[in-house]
Amino acid sequence: MSFSSPASLLEVELRPDRPPVLHVEPQADAAGWAAQYREAVRAQVTEHGAILVRGLGLREQEQVRAVFTALAGEPMAEREAFAVRQSYGLGLYSSTAWPDNQPMCMHHELSYALRVPSLMLFACLTAPAQGGATAVADAEQVLQALPAALTQRFEREGWLLTRSYNDEIGASLAESFGTEDRETVENYCRAHGIEFDWREDGSLRTRQRRSAVVRHPVTGRRCWFNQVAFLNEWTLAPEVREYLVDEYGEDGLPFNTRYGDGTPIGEDVVQQLNATYEEHTRREPWQAGDLMLVDNIRTAHSREAFTGERRVLVAMAEPRLLADGAPNQEGERR
Repeated sequence: MSFSSPASLLEVELRPDRPPVLHVEPQADAAGWAAQYREAVRAQVTEHGAILVRGLGLREQEQVRAVFTALAGEPMAEREAFAVRQSYGLGLYSSTAWPDNQPMCMHHELSYALRVPSLMLFACLTAPAQGGATAVADAEQVLQALPAALTQRFEREGWLLTRSYNDEIGASLAESFGTEDRETVENYCRAHGIEFDWREDGSLRTRQRRSAVVRHPVTGRRCWFNQVAFLNEWTLAPEVREYLVDEYGEDGLPFNTRYGDGTPIGEDVVQQLNATYEEHTRREPWQAGDLMLVDNIRTAHSREAFTGERRVLVAMAEPRLLADGAPNQEGERR
């Protein structure tokens, strides 16, 4: 007797330049379809790192919520957001507010947190006129393609994220932590390995060191897992970086990344990281009604610049505390 794996129950279109695409017939009950094929869809994500489901015809917020829940259970609430999202309650969010004409470079969602979502879910309700794809890149392949000397340094030291919270750029204190109460924020920081410092003007500055390379909790394979390039000053458009440095100073940027020992990361290194991501990027333009699942640890994702209206709903699910995710577990007040 022969046995088929769950993944083999679905015929997925595979091409090297785009994520795996599963074509399905329009469903009157999309959530029912998701529940029926949950195991097979999730097996495809395990096998390929991501999957785009085309044909479900997702159109409404509550329909999307039901499909997400059928595939991944209750989503997690976001904490430590770096940019603003609109919350629709119960773990359903808009995509991150980011200038339409600027790309969001490859990253792993919340890779600077202690508890990270292992699964990302996206649903496109309105496709942009041009651009705007949520592209993906295999983190195992990216790690193998990067220079050994560079990845070895990051493996030894980890990476450092510095943040300066203000009410003008990025997520505010309340948007990131869910509160402005100092004691609550401090307790969160201590519990999540974040150093914090209240400035004279009442603003908060934080530092957190995390691992840049982790082992996937299911496969055990090593993955380049971080936001070193995306949240670094050299990924910003030159005019944006110049404005922020003039406004806040090099040590007061809303967010920046460094080597784990605090040494600045050179522009050439950031360019090399982004170029390596681009070499391994797979993209497929959104169509209205599309659904996408991404293994957030194995697979980085980005958002490309776009024109026209774009509405993509997002959920984060199945949080994990990675055993090798944080070289510095103890937060402290400096």
